[in-house]
Amino acid sequence: MTTQHSLRAFGLHTPPGKSSLHMESVSLSDIAQHHGTPCYVYSKSAILQALHEYQSAFSCFPSLICYAVKANPNLSILRLLAEHGAGFDIVSGGELLRVLEAGGDPQRIVFSGVGKSIEEIDLALKTGILSFNVESEAELQRLAKRAAILGIRAPLSIRVNPEVDAHTHPYIATGLRTSKFGVSTTTARTLYQQAAALPSIHIVGIDCHIGSQITRLEPFLEAADKVLELVESLQYEGISIEHIDLGGGVGIHYRDEECPSLTTYANALQNKLKNFNGRILVEPGRSIIGNGGLLLTRVEYLKSIAERQLVIVDAGMNDLMRPSLYQAWHDIIAVGLGKTEAQIVDIVGPVCESSDVLGKDRLLSVQEGDVMAILSCGAYGASMGSQYNSRPRPPEVLIDGQESRLIRYRETFDDLVKSERIPL
Repeated sequence: MTTQHSLRAFGLHTPPGKSSLHMESVSLSDIAQHHGTPCYVYSKSAILQALHEYQSAFSCFPSLICYAVKANPNLSILRLLAEHGAGFDIVSGGELLRVLEAGGDPQRIVFSGVGKSIEEIDLALKTGILSFNVESEAELQRLAKRAAILGIRAPLSIRVNPEVDAHTHPYIATGLRTSKFGVSTTTARTLYQQAAALPSIHIVGIDCHIGSQITRLEPFLEAADKVLELVESLQYEGISIEHIDLGGGVGIHYRDEECPSLTTYANALQNKLKNFNGRILVEPGRSIIGNGGLLLTRVEYLKSIAERQLVIVDAGMNDLMRPSLYQAWHDIIAVGLGKTEAQIVDIVGPVCESSDVLGKDRLLSVQEGDVMAILSCGAYGASMGSQYNSRPRPPEVLIDGQESRLIRYRETFDDLVKSERIPL
C-alpha cells in the first residue's frame, strides 16, 4: 500500500486531525466537492520545484530548459513556466499559439515534429522562433522554400537518430533507425551540407531525442557521445553548431522506478562537453509536470464478476488514456479514510470499451461515493483527453499553497456540439 512517505514524494499528505488527503494545503475532498469529478488537480510548488531542479542542475554550462508542451499545454501552466524562465519545445502550430498566448518568448521556442505544414512553418518563421528541428530532406526543402518566399533566414537544427536503445516502451522510443522521427547520422551529415549551401537557411544547432520515461543515464550519455562525434565532424567541414539539443525523456516515479539524478546527468555531460562552446538545450515534459498532477474520480458502483471485484468510477479512458494505450501503471489511492476492509479490486471506467481499465489488482478500502486520486497524471493526462462517448472533458485546478484556482472549466453539452451546429 502507498505509505505517507511515498505520498510526500508526490507532494501529498494528510494533516494531523484531518481525514482527507491534501495537496499543498488544500483538501482534495473539498476540491471534489466544489468542482465535481473527474477533475485534474496540479501543484504549483511541485511544478516549479521540478523546473528549478533542471535549471540548477544544468547551470554548470549555458543552457535552456525547453518544456515539452505536449505533456500538458494548459495556458496557466505554460504561463507559470514562462514566468520562471522556461523555454518551450512545440510540435504544432496550435502549441506555438498557446505558448505565445501564455507570454512565451519566441526566441526560447524550438519546433519539433515530422509533419510541419506550410501554414505552421510560415507562422513559426514570422514569429521568429529559436530553431526548427528538421526531420527529413523533404522538410528541409520546404523550410528553405518558405523562408525564401518570406524573405527570412530559417534557423535550423537537424534531428539525428543516434541509434541508442532507450529501454523504454516501444511506443515512446524515438531514437532508432526504425523510428518515424529524425534521420540517421549519415543522412544528417548530407542534410547539413545541403543546408549550408541554402541562402535562406541559418544552421544553429543539432537535435536528438531517444525516447520518453527513460530510467537509466547510460542511453542519454551514449546518445550525447554520438551527437558530439557528429558535431566535431561538421565543424571540421566548416559547419558551425551553436547549440546541442539533447531532447527530454528523463523518467519519473510511477510505481517503483529509480529515476536518474539530474545533477549526475549534467555533471557527466559537463565532462563530455568541455570542448563545446555553445549552449545546451533539453526538452523535459513528463519530468516537469508528471508528478505534479493527479486525477480525482468518484466511485459510482461496486460490481462482482467471476473471480474479480470491480470498482466502477466516473473517470474513463477518455479522461486518462495512458493505462489503455500503454498499459501504464498509475498509483490509485483513497482520498479519505477507508471505512471497509481492504480488498483486491480492478478500477474501471464508464467508457464503452473493454480496455477502459485504469488499474488492476489494487488493494483498496472502497465503497460507493468514495473519492479516489489517480496519481502521476500531470503529463499526458488532460493533454491526451478526448470527448469519446460524448463525454465532456473534466476541469483542471491549480493549487497554490492554501489557494486553488480553476484553470479550465468542465466542458458542457454545448461544448460538445457547438462546432457541429451548422445551418442546413
